Amino acid sequence: MKKTKVLLASCGMLLTSLIWGFAFVVVKNSLDSLPPVYILAFRFTIATLALSAIFFKKLKNIKLSAIKKGIILGVFIYLGYLLQTIGCIYTTAGKNAFLTAVYVVAVPFLHWAINKTKTRMTHVTAAILAITGIGLLSLQNDFSVNIGDLLSLLCGLAFGLHIVFIERYTNSEDPVVLTILQLGTAAVISCITAPIIDGGFPAEAFRGDIIVSMLYLGLLSTMAAFLLQNVGQKYVPPAAASILLSTESVFGVAFSAIFLKEKLTFRMLAGCALILAAIILSEIDLEKLPNRFKPNFTYDVNNNDN
Repeated sequence: MKKTKVLLASCGMLLTSLIWGFAFVVVKNSLDSLPPVYILAFRFTIATLALSAIFFKKLKNIKLSAIKKGIILGVFIYLGYLLQTIGCIYTTAGKNAFLTAVYVVAVPFLHWAINKTKTRMTHVTAAILAITGIGLLSLQNDFSVNIGDLLSLLCGLAFGLHIVFIERYTNSEDPVVLTILQLGTAAVISCITAPIIDGGFPAEAFRGDIIVSMLYLGLLSTMAAFLLQNVGQKYVPPAAASILLSTESVFGVAFSAIFLKEKLTFRMLAGCALILAAIILSEIDLEKLPNRFKPNFTYDVNNNDN
C-alpha cells in the first residue's frame, strides 16, 4: 500500500513537471497579446480564487503569523514569476525553462547562507557543472549574456529563496493556508503593479484563446501544480521529489521544440545536459550511499581551521 502511494505521488509530481513544462509554451504565446505583469495578475487571481473556494474552511481561523509568512512567500513568488515571464520575452522558452531550473542547485547554498546548514561536496561539484552548462547555453560568441537569460537566472534565485523560506515556515503553519496566502499576495501585488508597469488593461484579454491560456496558467500551472507538489512531497523523499520536479526543464525544451519550432544547437544541448546533471547531482547524498560507493573525502563549507 505504501509503495502504491509513493508510485502515485511520484506520477503526480511528474505530471506537475509536465504541466509546468508546457506552461513555458503558453506564456511565450500569450506574451504576443498580453503584457507580462497582466499575465501574472490573471494567473495568480484565478489560482487564489479557486483555492480559496476549495479550502474555504481553512481560511476561517487564520493566524497573524501565517499572514506575515504568506506575504513574505508571496513576494518571492511574485518576483520569481515576474523575472521568468519578462525573461521569456527576450529569450527562448526552452532556455528560459532550463535556466530557471538552476534554483535546484542554488538552494543548498542559500540554505548555508541563511540557515547555516552543511554544504556537501556534491553541491560544490553540481554548482561547477551548472555554471559550465549556463555558459554553454547562454553565452554569445562575444561572451555577452542575453538579458532574457540573465532575468531567467535571477528568477531561479528568487524561486530558490522561496523554497528555503517555505521549508522554514511549513514547520509551524498549514501548508495549504500558506499556499493560498502567498498566491493571494502575489495576485494583489500583480494587480497593483500591472497598470503601472504595463499600462492600461489589454483588450486582448477577452479573446477566447487568451482566456483558455490564462485558465491553464491559473488552474493547472499554478493551483493544481502546487497542490500536486504539496501532496506528493508527503510520500516522496525530498531528493527524489526535486529530481522529478526538475524534469520541468526537459519538458520545457521538448514542448518548445515541438510547438514553437525552437532550434537547439549542439552547444545548447550540451549546456542543457550539464545543467540537468548538476540538478540530479545536487540531490545525491553520499552519506546515505552504501559504504562501497562512498568516496574517501568530505567537504564542509562551515569548516574553519582557526
